[in-house]
Amino acid sequence: MNLLEEKYTPYALCHEMLETVSVISSFDPACADIVEPLVGKGYDSILLTGEGSSRIFPAKNAISTSLNSQPHLRPFTEGSTQALDYNLSKSLVLGASNSGKTKEVIRLFHRLREQGHGGLVGLSAHGETPLGELCDATHVLNCGGEKAVAATKSVVEQALFVMALMSQIGGKAMPSLDGLDHSVGQALTQSIKNELVQKAAAAPTLYFSGRNDGVAEELTLKTNEITRKKSDFLEGTYGVHGIEEVMLKEDVVILIDPFESEEEKIATCLEQGVGMSVFAISHRPTRFPTMLIPDAGPWNTVVQLCAGWNLLVEIGLHLGINLDKPERARKVGNEYVPA
Repeated sequence: MNLLEEKYTPYALCHEMLETVSVISSFDPACADIVEPLVGKGYDSILLTGEGSSRIFPAKNAISTSLNSQPHLRPFTEGSTQALDYNLSKSLVLGASNSGKTKEVIRLFHRLREQGHGGLVGLSAHGETPLGELCDATHVLNCGGEKAVAATKSVVEQALFVMALMSQIGGKAMPSLDGLDHSVGQALTQSIKNELVQKAAAAPTLYFSGRNDGVAEELTLKTNEITRKKSDFLEGTYGVHGIEEVMLKEDVVILIDPFESEEEKIATCLEQGVGMSVFAISHRPTRFPTMLIPDAGPWNTVVQLCAGWNLLVEIGLHLGINLDKPERARKVGNEYVPA
């Protein structure tokens, strides 16, 4: 993406993606201090809930990161409707909803409030929302509103907040953000080879394969919203465990930081067995054509996500799609309406 080029400038989506750089540079981890009074109330876990983009990357990125440490509160995630089935009396609950009006989250928080739960945390892009009214603590994002249907800059700020919250709960400093804004800027603006864009645009289905840290799964959703293409998330090495039976040679798989030890098997099953094209997004060279991105250490996932956005914009433009206005998807997928 390059806002100096006319093909990008009409779209709010491109502007909002590129605003992620300033969102990162201005982020203050101290914003998570709002949860400090709630931590000592005897909770042994924290539920990170929400719907769609408000949950996938922010929650799963934090969970994946926490598995390398011993968090004070064990994080887990679930959609808000299924979470109604759980006993959450011992869980701090964070509900993320940019609008603050997501029906599923509001319903869960209403139930928990009726049960006398005292550890409800809201994360929203707006003040004075139905969600905020139900919470014991609420943080309002600083990224500003988004005009495009596909959430982008808000997803990254949500993820930063959740990481800051987990660090605050654990009494540890969050990994430094120094240089991350520059790395994200590079990933968002680097040129992408025509071969990748053209093959992805022509593919009946675009697969994203990677770790269960939210990146590949979130890009799968963004593929639907931005390019209107069918897509699927292949967790871990799932792509070589049977789904190849129904893949087409015209399909494309994009590996997010692939496991180096599994690259040969992927090539055998998918490139040779199916005859499909396989590409990668990674900070290191792989055996596949690779979109190389900066190595951001503990924040590699954020850079991977932004590189994927860049690719999806190019695919959408190649297909002549209005990036801001899908025909069916809505900014608030399921809006709460007071009785």
